[in-house]
Amino acid sequence: MSHLFLLGTRLLPNEQVRIAPTKIYGIGPKEATRVCSRLGISENIKVNESTKYQIDQIERIIGQNYVVRWELKRVKRADIERLIPISRYRGIRHQDGLPLRGQRTHTNARTCRPFKSIKQRSIRKHLT
Repeated sequence: MSHLFLLGTRLLPNEQVRIAPTKIYGIGPKEATRVCSRLGISENIKVNESTKYQIDQIERIIGQNYVVRWELKRVKRADIERLIPISRYRGIRHQDGLPLRGQRTHTNARTCRPFKSIKQRSIRKHLT
């Protein structure tokens, strides 16, 4: 059996047609359901029960109407890069690796704060 692909993403044969497009970066459950209803494809049929024509139709609709995968990542990166040189608050926070939306940083925010080794912290503490 040959594998089916949708915009470069391998589709699992036992997955429902409304779930399969959500594997593509930039397509969520709502968009996937909307695409299926727009084409008149039943959401509950499995990928292996759908025809090649239906898969091609889904791919065509997503390709025409949605920004997905590397294009979406490029757009998001360009938006961040645009904020940094004009010294917007969000751009500065992105640059410093800190939370953007008002979260506290005294405690928590461990995943977004830049890591400093214990040695660097102790040197900074003695200098001040």
